[in-house]
This record gives sequence, C-alpha cells and structure tokens, in this order.
Amino acid sequence: METRKLRKEKTGVVISNGMEKSIVVEVERKVKHPKYGKFVKKTSRFMAHDETNECREGDKVRIAETRPLSKNKCWRLIEIVEKVK
Repeated sequence: METRKLRKEKTGVVISNGMEKSIVVEVERKVKHPKYGKFVKKTSRFMAHDETNECREGDKVRIAETRPLSKNKCWRLIEIVEKVK
C-alpha cells in the first residue's frame, strides 16, 4: 500500500471571490531581516479551489496543496476557520 506524502497547509484571508469556484487567499508571514534582525511582514497570494462557492471576502480559511487544477490553481479549500461578520 502506498503512503501519501504530507501536503502543505496554509491559513489566510480571502481577498477575492469574484470567480466561479475559485478564491484568492492572502497569507501573511513574519520574516526576520537578515542584517537588522527586525521582523518584517511578507504577504503571498494563492488561488484556491472552492467547490461549493461558500467563501466570502474577509473569511479566514485553511487551504491545502493539491495537484494543478488550472494554470494558477494548485490549492484547495479545507475549511472556513472564521466567517466575516
């Protein structure tokens, strides 16, 4: 029996849901500056697959890596951690 490799997971905020079954998630991380040692915020954007179209802008979500679903989509929605009010 084959064992699956662990998939990467990220938590971020939905910044766009204008497409059908797709969302754009912005993930923020803190990186230590190599010279000065100060922590700097870096953001990355990932396009993810939302099968049920239930996410709204501002929702906090968890996404996982998957096979390429389109030119830009290689992440899928796992769960909505927190709904926007």
